[in-house]
Amino acid sequence: MNFKRSTTSMAIVLMALSLVSMTSIQQDAFAASLGMSITAVADNDSDTITITGKTASDITDVTFTVTSPSGNNVVAIGQVSPDDNGDFSTTFKVGPTWTEDGFYEIKAMQSIGSSSLYTLEVIVEVTDGTTEKTSVTESNLETGIFVPTEPSVTRDAGIILDGIVVENGSTMFEVNGTTDRLSQDITLTVTAPNGNVVTIDQISPMLSGEFTAEVTVGGPLWKQDGAYTVTVQQFKDPKYTDSTEVEIEDGVVVPEFGTIAAMILAVAIISIIAISAKSRLSIMPRY
Repeated sequence: MNFKRSTTSMAIVLMALSLVSMTSIQQDAFAASLGMSITAVADNDSDTITITGKTASDITDVTFTVTSPSGNNVVAIGQVSPDDNGDFSTTFKVGPTWTEDGFYEIKAMQSIGSSSLYTLEVIVEVTDGTTEKTSVTESNLETGIFVPTEPSVTRDAGIILDGIVVENGSTMFEVNGTTDRLSQDITLTVTAPNGNVVTIDQISPMLSGEFTAEVTVGGPLWKQDGAYTVTVQQFKDPKYTDSTEVEIEDGVVVPEFGTIAAMILAVAIISIIAISAKSRLSIMPRY
């Protein structure tokens, strides 16, 4: 009897160890699919780009390719092995093959055999053979076992058009926004509803990255009523282009309805409907 109990106990222990081992293997396999994160850092007027990152899989190298703004030339390649914690880093020097001005794409990739495991891209601006100040991160790295977080993406803000400031019946409106590129002027264009460009101007951002401009409405180009499109642009990259609309009627700016105005309009409509319904009930014949 004691021998049977010992045998049964030993079997239970072995089963528990097997379950623990299987769970550990499953966790390792799940952890290997948790993603990668890369960060590109460059100083203003520098020739060095530093890439740092972290990956959930340290069993395969991270390879890099740097592609010119036109997409026609690969100007640099690299490869690095992550350490035991999944951390890695490398640098790229802006060389004689970096002849184009614009945004260079740096792609980081991990593969297992012929299958791609992770792929991420960051962009760095190069002008006249030197970099613009950059600190940009791309990530699909998830943390924790069986409790994945939402993939995070942080990057340079680009250009942001905060909105249009107008006064009722005004023949002028104000454009405000922010950008993270201070060395490049901003092109402001206003396009009429029929597609004609009615205004074009250059704006220099302040040291804080903020910019502002006043646009005067009036003249033969502003005769069409409707929504005029206001666009600000620094580069061809979509991140550095933003636009909004402003309504023009009879040569003056029409302010948008605010929240309170919309609520007042809604209450007025409901009141009219209620009064109309009550009036119809009051004139119905009674029997």
